[in-house]
Amino acid sequence: MNKVKITVLKTTLDPELADEYGVKGLGPCPMLKAGEIFYADYAKPQGFCDEAWKAIYQYVFALAHGAGNNLFYYGDWIRTPGIAICSCNDGIRPVIFKLEATDLPATLDYTPVR
Repeated sequence: MNKVKITVLKTTLDPELADEYGVKGLGPCPMLKAGEIFYADYAKPQGFCDEAWKAIYQYVFALAHGAGNNLFYYGDWIRTPGIAICSCNDGIRPVIFKLEATDLPATLDYTPVR
């Protein structure tokens, strides 16, 4: 298993949905900033949003386990092997991520509880 590089590409806000459903003054998500980089494998990186992790972890897991050698979804989504573009599940202000397979080996950095 290898680490996956997670880059925050951008934070967004749908003004129409924010006007209709959001609280007054709602802006883009304050949890993450464009340009931030995280590395993950089997666990959520420290400082990464819990909800965003739930939305992207299956792609991280796939890339960490070698899916980077192939194109996702029969090649009709992303043209470059080892890349996935994903977002969190916030419908009003989603954060967009670029996931990249790496050849950095994953390491167990905690003691499992048995």
